[in-house]
Amino acid sequence: MKKQILIFFVIFICATAFAQNQNEVRASMGIEFISTPSLSDYLEANYPVSVSSFNSAVNFSGAYGRMVSPNTQLEIELGYMLNSFNSSSIEGSYNMDYNIFMPSVLYYYVLSGSGYNFKFGGGAGIRFLSVTEKLPADPNDYNYSSLGYGAILRAAGNTAISNNIYAYISADMRYDVNGEPDDSNGNKIYNNIYNENVNFNSLSFGVHLGISYQF
Repeated sequence: MKKQILIFFVIFICATAFAQNQNEVRASMGIEFISTPSLSDYLEANYPVSVSSFNSAVNFSGAYGRMVSPNTQLEIELGYMLNSFNSSSIEGSYNMDYNIFMPSVLYYYVLSGSGYNFKFGGGAGIRFLSVTEKLPADPNDYNYSSLGYGAILRAAGNTAISNNIYAYISADMRYDVNGEPDDSNGNKIYNNIYNENVNFNSLSFGVHLGISYQF
C-alpha cells in the first residue's frame, strides 16, 4: 500500500507539469561522493575492504521540465547511480555491486538571460535499491532490494551552444533513506560484528555535466 501511494504521488505531480508551456529535455552524467556509514562499517569489519568517508559513484540522469511561471520550473528526473566494492584475500574474492533507480520531482527558481539560465531548487522522490553480493569461497550471488525515498538540493546552469541546445552543469546535495535491503525470503545483510542489519542510507554530493534541449 505504501509503495502504491508513493507511485501515485509521483504520477500526480508529473501530470501537473504538462499543463504549461516552454519545455526542457536534459541528459547528463556525473560523479557522486557518497557516505554510507552502515555499509562502510559492515565492509570494513567483515571483509578486507578499505572504505573512505566519502566514496565515488557514477550517476546517469535524464529529465523533462516545464516552466510553470516566468521564474519557476517543475522537473521530472530519472536518475541511476552505480557503485561497487571488491577485495581479495587468501579466502577468495569479495564483491558487492549496487545500483539505485531514483525518480524525483524537483521545483526550481529560474534566473534567465540572453543565452543562459540559472536554476536553484530541490525536490524528492522514491528510491529503488538493488544489491548483488558475492562472498569469498562461495560460487553463489546473493541479491537484495529495498524501496526508500530521498531528497535533493540543486544549483544548475545552462549556457547556449546553439539556438536550442545548451551545455548543462549542476551541483547537488542528496540524502537518501534506502533502508535495509532483503532477499526474496526476507533475509537482510547482517553485520555480525555490530549485531545489526546493514542499511544503505546515504549522504552525497555530486557534480554533473550534460546537454539540454529547450523549446
